[in-house]
Amino acid sequence: MEHELTLHLPLWLAVPAVLLCLALGAYMSAAETAVTGASRPRMHRLAQQGNKRATLVNTLLDRKDEAVSAVLLGNSVMNILSASLTTAVLTELFGAAGVVYATAIIGVMVVIFAEVMPKTWALLRADRVALMLAPSILFTLAVLGPLARAFAWISRFFLKLLRVRTDRAPDPQEHDELLRGAIDMHGIDHTDEDAPAEKAMLRSVLDLGDRTVGDVMVHRGSVALIDADEPTDAIVTQVLAAPYTRLPLYRGQSDNIVGVLHAKDLFRAVKAAGGPDTVRIADVMTPPWFIPESTILFDQLKAFQARHEHFAIVVDEYGVLLGIVTLEDIIEEIVGDIEDEHDAIKRGVIRREDDGSMICQGSVPIRDLNREFAWQLPEDVATTIAGLVLYEARRIPEVGQTYAFYGFRFEILKREGTRIAELRIVPPAAIQAPSV
Repeated sequence: MEHELTLHLPLWLAVPAVLLCLALGAYMSAAETAVTGASRPRMHRLAQQGNKRATLVNTLLDRKDEAVSAVLLGNSVMNILSASLTTAVLTELFGAAGVVYATAIIGVMVVIFAEVMPKTWALLRADRVALMLAPSILFTLAVLGPLARAFAWISRFFLKLLRVRTDRAPDPQEHDELLRGAIDMHGIDHTDEDAPAEKAMLRSVLDLGDRTVGDVMVHRGSVALIDADEPTDAIVTQVLAAPYTRLPLYRGQSDNIVGVLHAKDLFRAVKAAGGPDTVRIADVMTPPWFIPESTILFDQLKAFQARHEHFAIVVDEYGVLLGIVTLEDIIEEIVGDIEDEHDAIKRGVIRREDDGSMICQGSVPIRDLNREFAWQLPEDVATTIAGLVLYEARRIPEVGQTYAFYGFRFEILKREGTRIAELRIVPPAAIQAPSV
C-alpha cells in the first residue's frame, strides 16, 4: 500500500513538498554557516549592550557542537527527502530513466539553492544572519538536539576507535596567534592612514608578555648618577642640569645605589629650609627599588601600578647596576616614542639625509627604528643599533668601516672609546649599488 502511494504521489503535492524540503535545507545550511562564522567578541559586546538576540547567539556558541550537529542532521534529512520525493515522481513519469533525471535535477537544485546560495549569504553576513536566525536555531536545537547528540556520541565512539582525539583542550598559543592574525588583518581592506600605527600598538600590547625590562631599559652608560656624599648645593646644581626628574644616588661605587632623588622633593626641601646648606639628602631621597633584568614588561607594568611608582633600578643576577626603567619606557613600547624636550638626550638623534640614508646615534633602540620606518631588523640579538652592529661585526669597528647585513649598509661615523656613538644607516631602498 505504501508502494502504491509512493508511485502515485500527485505532482501538485510532490512539487511543493520538494520545494519545502529545499527551503528547509537552505535554512539549515545558512544556520550552520552563521553559527560557525559568527564573531564571539562582537556578540559578547552586543550582549553587554543589551542586545537580546546576541545573548541567544552566545548561547548557541557555547553549545556550538550541538547546534551544528542539529542543523547538519536537519539539512541531511531535508536533502535526502527532497531527493526521494523527486525520484518517486520522475520514475512514475519516465520509468527507470527517471532515476537519472531525478539525480541530475535534484543534485543541481540542492547544490545551488540549498547549499551554495544560503552558505554564501551566511558567510558574507555571518553576524547578521546569526542574529536573525538565533531564535529558530535554538528551536531546531531543542527539537533535533537529543537525536543529534546521539549521532555525535556514535561518531566520537568510532573516532576513539581510530585513536582520534575528540577533547577540546585549550591552547593559549592558538589564541595568541588568532589575536595576532586579527591584528594583521585590521584595516587591510581600507585606506586608513592610522591603521599601521594602530596595528603596531596592538601588537606591542601582546609583546609585553614576551619582552623584558632589559629590552627597554636606559643603559647605565646613559643614566645620570649623583654621588650622595657630595655637598647639597653641588647636588642641586647637578639636578638642575639633568634632563630628568628622578635621579639615582650612589655612595662610593656607582653600583652601590642607595636611593632615588626626586627633583621636586629636593627643591621643596631647599625652599622650606631657605637654602641648600641645611638640607640633608638622606632625608629627601626615597629607597631604591631594584628589579632583575629578566622581569617581564607586563609584570613590571602591573608592579608600577600596584606600587604607584614610575622608576626602578635594573640589576643583573650579581646585583650590578645595568640601567633604569620607567613607566614611560613601557608605555612607549605600546604607543611608540613620546616626544618631549628631552628625547634627544634619552633616546638618541635620527637625522634623514637627502640620499635616503639615516644618521643616528648608536644608542637608538632597534625597536624604535623598526616601528618608525617599518624595518625588519632583528630585535632578539641586541637592544640598540650599535649593539646589532657589534653582534654582526664580531669586533670593535673602526671609524669609517662599513658593514652590510640584513639588506642594510652601516657606516661607522663616530666612536667614543669602544662604544659606537654615531653611524650612518642606508636602508635597502636607498642602496644604489651593491656594497663592497
